[in-house]
Amino acid sequence: MKSGAWLVLAGTVAGFLGVVGFHKSPSSAALSPVAPQPSGKASAPAAGSGGQATSGGPAEPTGTASATGTMEQYGYGELSARVTISGGHISAISVPVLKTAEQYSQQLAQQVIPMLRKEVLAAQSAHIQAVSGATYTSEAYATSVQAALDQVHFK
Repeated sequence: MKSGAWLVLAGTVAGFLGVVGFHKSPSSAALSPVAPQPSGKASAPAAGSGGQATSGGPAEPTGTASATGTMEQYGYGELSARVTISGGHISAISVPVLKTAEQYSQQLAQQVIPMLRKEVLAAQSAHIQAVSGATYTSEAYATSVQAALDQVHFK
């Protein structure tokens, strides 16, 4: 083999071993909660809950509105996203509820959710690309974000 092929083979083996080593067997079948991901922006505590918009109506271009999307079940747990609209733009997103079935899913969600948050903020929409290796989590996140956006009548 050429030296470049050895490097590719060695990298592939190392990556495979890293993934296998990262995956741990679940200690129980119960869902374990994950700490909510920070939205990156400070905000006042929500006045409403249960998926209700706190502004009481559509997001005004100069006002602020927040809503929590639907609880979405996916292959490895469940989550809901909370979206804040300020000045006619998506200004903050958090995940107040995230429950996972196993440790690996919890670790994956903790890595993926900040990436998804950045995608939504950049796109100003729930129409985002799924993160490779976390398709179910990505789809659940986008669906919950869209439900929250629908509640505040955003785009």
